Amino acid sequence: MNKKKTFYYDLSIDEIEEIKKSGKKPILGIHICCAPCACFPLEFLTPYFQVKLLYANSNIYPREEYDRRLSELKRYLKIFNEEHHQDVELIEFIYDNDEYNKSLAPYALEKEGGKRCLICYEKRMDLTYRYADEHGYDYFTTVMTISRQKDSFILNDIGEKLSKKYKTKYFYSDFKKHQGIDRATELRKEYNLYNQLYCGCVYSYLERKRKDEEK
Repeated sequence: MNKKKTFYYDLSIDEIEEIKKSGKKPILGIHICCAPCACFPLEFLTPYFQVKLLYANSNIYPREEYDRRLSELKRYLKIFNEEHHQDVELIEFIYDNDEYNKSLAPYALEKEGGKRCLICYEKRMDLTYRYADEHGYDYFTTVMTISRQKDSFILNDIGEKLSKKYKTKYFYSDFKKHQGIDRATELRKEYNLYNQLYCGCVYSYLERKRKDEEK
C-alpha cells in the first residue's frame, strides 16, 4: 500500500514535468474541504496551474461548522493570493446536509473509514469533477490526500474511476508525501488556521462528542 501511495506522488511530479515543458498553465479544479488541508496543495500546485477551488461539502454538520470552515478558507485564500501574487478563485456549492445524508444514513453505525466514508468521498469528488468537466477545466483533483486519516490509494482509485466519466484529466496526488504533511503543519501554525476536531459529518461529530464526554 505504501508503495502505491509513493507512486501517486511520483505520478504527480511526472505530470508537472510535462506541464513545465508545455510552457502553459492548465486549469486545475481542486475539491477543497478546509483551509488546513488546502494550504500545502495550494503552495505546491499554483506555480504550474491556474487553480480553482471547489468547495462542495454538504457532509459537514452542523451548518455553523460548515460556515466556520468556509470562512477560514476564505481568510486564508485572501492571504495566499496576496502573498503569492495569485488569483485563485473559490467556487462555493449549495449546502444541503439533509439531502446529502440520505445516502449515508444506511451506514450510520459504521466506523469512520468504512463504506460510509467512501460514499462521502465519492459524492463530493463526483460533484466537483462534473463541475470541472462542464466548465472546461484541464485537470481535477482533491486535497484530501493530504490527510493522515484518509487513504490516498482509495482516493486516487475513486479519482481514476471518475475520470472514465469525464473528459477532464485526473491529477494523481499524495500531498502528504515528501514532507508535504510537515509543510502543511508549518503553514497551519504560521497562519493560526482553525483546525477542526472531527472530519465533518454528523456521525463523526457525534463520535467526537461521545469521546469528549468520556474524558
